Amino acid sequence: MSTNFNDVMCKCVEAVKEAGEFQLKHFRTMPAGYGDQKDVREMVSFVDVESENILKKQLMPLVEGAGFYGEESGQEGSMDLTWVVDPLDGTTNYLSGVDHFSVSIALVEKGQPILGAVYKPANGDLWTCVKGEGLYYKGGKLQQVSQTLDASQALYVTGFPYRSPDVFENFFECAGKVLTTGRGMRRTGSAALDVCHVAAGWMQGFWESDLQPYDIAAGMLFMLENGCSVTNEKNQPYDIFKDRMMVAALPKVHEKLLTIVYDSYGAL
Repeated sequence: MSTNFNDVMCKCVEAVKEAGEFQLKHFRTMPAGYGDQKDVREMVSFVDVESENILKKQLMPLVEGAGFYGEESGQEGSMDLTWVVDPLDGTTNYLSGVDHFSVSIALVEKGQPILGAVYKPANGDLWTCVKGEGLYYKGGKLQQVSQTLDASQALYVTGFPYRSPDVFENFFECAGKVLTTGRGMRRTGSAALDVCHVAAGWMQGFWESDLQPYDIAAGMLFMLENGCSVTNEKNQPYDIFKDRMMVAALPKVHEKLLTIVYDSYGAL
């Protein structure tokens, strides 16, 4: 492709900020309990739908021949080259008045993210990356994550397995082991932001089952670009369209976390 991805990224930043501005306009304006349940503990509102419409309108003209895969509207067009979009990651947080939510977009070519942007409207946090050019945070290039920090020094982050009732017991076994391995463990409600924080080195280990491509496509690129290890539970490169388990961490943390995950879950 002859596309100038730096020009595309400028337009992507405009798109995620427009969606974020729309979200802030309606944030904390809805009554408690507002929203429709589309799955177990997964909520959707008109804000999700309209945010995706904003993004789709802005993104589709940018790369000739690219398809679109949105959380709310599903798949359309080519999957060999496609925009993978989560218009509002952390909807339950958003609808509850908790300001930890994000907009996540990625351009994925043959299963590999090649461009991504994640934006947190509440405070203006913005991560961007074009494959091969490094990870940027608020316009400044981030240093690669520590190659020496080990599992005992790590802060871990995960998500509850709402989509995976078959692994409830495995999850809590794993969480108990992780909790006593490092500095602590967090659950924030936005996988897209979780993996951004690992990519930046602010948190150092992450695992979660049954993530959707739009949850982590951009963040996966960020982590790989900035020196993290990203695999499935069998220590194979993570496939955003096929794998059930993501294990992502700083390099020296990954080995220990992977062992804990595999011992708790086995091969999924």
